[in-house]
Amino acid sequence: MSPHRNIRVLTWFNFFSSFRLFAAILILYFQRITGSYALAMSIISVVFISTALLEVPTGIFSDRIGRKNTMILGALSGVLAVVFYAIGISYWILVVGAIFEGLGRSFFSGNNTSLLHDTLREHNQEQEYSHHLGQTSSMFQVASAVSAVLGGFIAYISFPLVMWLSVIPQVISVLLSTQLIEPKVHTKKTGNVFQHLNIAIKKTLENKKLRLLTIAGTINYGVGEAAYEFKAAFYNLVWPTWALGIPRTVSGVAAAVSYYFGGKIIKRFTPIKVIITDTISTPIITTLAAIFITPLSPIFMALTSLFYGSANVAENTLFHQEFTNEQRATMASLQSFTTCLLIALSSFILGVIADIWGIVPALVCAQAVLLANTYFYKRAGSLT
Repeated sequence: MSPHRNIRVLTWFNFFSSFRLFAAILILYFQRITGSYALAMSIISVVFISTALLEVPTGIFSDRIGRKNTMILGALSGVLAVVFYAIGISYWILVVGAIFEGLGRSFFSGNNTSLLHDTLREHNQEQEYSHHLGQTSSMFQVASAVSAVLGGFIAYISFPLVMWLSVIPQVISVLLSTQLIEPKVHTKKTGNVFQHLNIAIKKTLENKKLRLLTIAGTINYGVGEAAYEFKAAFYNLVWPTWALGIPRTVSGVAAAVSYYFGGKIIKRFTPIKVIITDTISTPIITTLAAIFITPLSPIFMALTSLFYGSANVAENTLFHQEFTNEQRATMASLQSFTTCLLIALSSFILGVIADIWGIVPALVCAQAVLLANTYFYKRAGSLT
């Protein structure tokens, strides 16, 4: 069996699972229903708290039961999440949707990259992992770019319509996930799951480089993801609702290019240099655009994604170099567990700051934390 079938399916799966017309206006949609940025961001917190709680169990499930079955369950969870968001008649209905979204994220986290890695390893093509990861991951951003601009225009007509139309691509994702072939190098295991988890934790703690990467990655994505979701509130200060999808589209195109060439970029330079470039440039550009507000501020913020894709490929490559084959998805889920907890906390804190002091101070505070995080990446990069 050629690895290309799984790569093709994963490519289109990434596209349709990320084709969410509501992405550019989600925080505004939640704010309209809840009446508060703090409550709106708390929905995001619920997503990542549920993801965190389920990260390790689903990582173990992937390692022991199979990559394909895990993806199917994640895709089904994604359908239910969007359906409950679309119903959206109260805060608690949104919470149910958030729990299903968290469940879906936990099934995908660690599993999907492990499926790609195992597929390539089965054919002795592990050295091509960065290349294929970058190209398949670029479809996340292509989908985001296309769906964001469409969603902005549809939202100008009706917010609920945006939500219901977003169910369709999630259903397509379920159908695609059934077409995957389980890598033979991943064998199903039986035995003590707690022992399996204990080994993954022990190996993570014993590896100094992996510890530093976990700390840095947790801060970078924990605070960065919360800030990214919150940017829609800032964009709405500058642009009308119908145009809110444009920055997401620019961001998606920029990130897609960055992902696509990520493998080549990290071969030309080094993974850690690519990561540090992103962690320094993105907070500085975002802070300046937020403080000195102009009609172009959303575009400047969006263009920081030119660094994001390659940095994400570089970091993922470094992690998988340190993971063991037997606990690969479980170890990835441990890192995602800490990240999700921080996203949940950061999201709520950003909402509270925005309600009390304003949207711009909230965004700037997040960038200060991200810039300081460069220290941990430099420490990790100093280890061979």
